[in-house]
Amino acid sequence: MIYFDHNATTPIDDRVLEAMMPFLKTFYGNPSSLYRHGRLVRSAIDSAREQIAALVGAQPTQLIFTSGGTEANNLALTALKPRSKLAISAIEHPSISEPAENLAMQGHELKLIGVDRNGLVTQDAIDDIIKNNPVLVSIMLANNETGVIQDVACYAQQLRDKGIIVHTDAVQAVGKISVNFNQLYVHLMTLSSHKIYGPKGCGALIFERNVGIKPMILGGGQEQGFRSGTENVPAIIGFGKAAELAGAELAQRAEHLLKLRKLLEDRLTYIPGISIFAKDAERLPNTVQFGIEGLDGEMLLMKLDQKGIAVSSGSACASGGGKPSPVLAAMGVADGLAKSAIRISLGKSNTEAEIIEFIDLLETLVIPG
Repeated sequence: MIYFDHNATTPIDDRVLEAMMPFLKTFYGNPSSLYRHGRLVRSAIDSAREQIAALVGAQPTQLIFTSGGTEANNLALTALKPRSKLAISAIEHPSISEPAENLAMQGHELKLIGVDRNGLVTQDAIDDIIKNNPVLVSIMLANNETGVIQDVACYAQQLRDKGIIVHTDAVQAVGKISVNFNQLYVHLMTLSSHKIYGPKGCGALIFERNVGIKPMILGGGQEQGFRSGTENVPAIIGFGKAAELAGAELAQRAEHLLKLRKLLEDRLTYIPGISIFAKDAERLPNTVQFGIEGLDGEMLLMKLDQKGIAVSSGSACASGGGKPSPVLAAMGVADGLAKSAIRISLGKSNTEAEIIEFIDLLETLVIPG
């Protein structure tokens, strides 16, 4: 199989798996226990916390482990006061947009921050949101479908100056571009292990201590009282190792991915009628989303799958709905073109030969005759 869906999930790095193995069998103590076996596991968790915090320029005490990015995003939204105002960008992941809509049904006022045709939040949109005086604003750092990178630091600084709490979903950005919590000027930031060659089932919320987030899970007091439940120790250890590797290899990975993306885009331009979404915007080095008018994206995905190539038609957490992507709709992409969307998200093990093989196959599937 040629795997081109790394924004959905990544394979576990062998070095990450090696770091996890002792904690799957040998070091099985409960990290809340006071005896030596428990203290050893607690120390390993503390080390992983330091590794992840170092990757994003945060302090270890600012990190809360969760079951993944979805839980971390939901936890971030607990910073809202009752019946207060919330604003999110129109291109957020479902793990932000759906709980935000649920909060709206509970009495919170919800505003969407519009984007331009390249999927970028605009200054005018931010100005309009500030006038509405929200309590919390969430703008993702890099979009999971298009790869578009937002100028979060610029907007967060303006919002912070107005006393507005700012959250960013950095799940797709971390490990692909340099991310620094303090330099983004946000109060809250979401991370996920399985997007950086770590295990599934583990994520984190980075938070400023003065932000009033509230625990969603009670009953043990773990994670400074913000996330009760015995920690998923092997996954946390794996997340820590993955973060360490992501930091050490960031430049090398980004250079490799950008080289592959450029080759892919160069070859795609020879296919008649193709549109590369957000082509003119700054994007992640690994992500290309394109459409071909008149084609069914999910049908094309299945044909590629039959040939051993794994791609996506959008967010893996929102696939199969049969509707055009809300992200592309927010960008003003026509329904017909949006329904043809295919996302390629490259990984560190992909090769130029795989890109060429994919393009050759794609041409036979989409070019008549």
